[in-house]
Amino acid sequence: MTISDMPTHQDNDHSRRLYRALKADRDDIVQLLDDPSMEVIRALLKNPGLDESCLLQLLKRRDLTEDVLKAVYRMSLTDTSHRMKVALVQHHASPDHIVLSLIPYLYLFELVTVCFLPGATSDRRLVAERAIINRLPEVPLGSKITLARRAPSAVLEALLCEGQPQLLDACLDNPRLKQSSIFAMINSPGANAETISAVARHPRWRSRHELRVAILKNSKTPLIWFTAFLPGLSLVEVKTIYASSRISAAQKACVAEELLRRRGGR
Repeated sequence: MTISDMPTHQDNDHSRRLYRALKADRDDIVQLLDDPSMEVIRALLKNPGLDESCLLQLLKRRDLTEDVLKAVYRMSLTDTSHRMKVALVQHHASPDHIVLSLIPYLYLFELVTVCFLPGATSDRRLVAERAIINRLPEVPLGSKITLARRAPSAVLEALLCEGQPQLLDACLDNPRLKQSSIFAMINSPGANAETISAVARHPRWRSRHELRVAILKNSKTPLIWFTAFLPGLSLVEVKTIYASSRISAAQKACVAEELLRRRGGR
């Protein structure tokens, strides 16, 4: 074969593959799923013998182009298959408009996976987080506890602010939890003596100076934490807490005792 013959040979081979993709039976379809030509893949998508399992196998390919993914998205199988929706959302090359339109159909922990997909855009993560938070009122406690161990920071803040003591340890142990979220919880209407105490005794958070001050400015904080934390604060901070209108009379008396102790120690 001469060099001049090669393009014609290649064209004929490509044409045969295109025709084969349109007419292939189940066994041939499986072989064609790995064809390097996206034109052949697009032709394959028109094959009536293409089923869900073949499409899911196809969606494992990392080299699929946006036009192929758009064509898969438009297929009737995608409307009826939950697994297809998940596979499209999780494919790194799926266009944003496809992913964002499919996220509402995902189950709770599938949404969590979306939040941590490599290369996921901030828009995708934000939509997934909002979808999780919107579903929280209907999520059983056991699932919430599992969620608290795995969730991103925005979801953790929402879980903390629910004020359920059973969720606290799982939330506080999650390495993605931010200190600002704990501030929000301490100052939320749902905070109570039990939830505040959980933060105050937690090995990761109890030594945070800013959190100690916030805890002592809450009227629901048990007196034991005033006894434990006040000695570690500066005189200015103790006076600021004493002047706060938010603390109870019993708490104010405890702070006054600390001020008297310091005066007596001079």
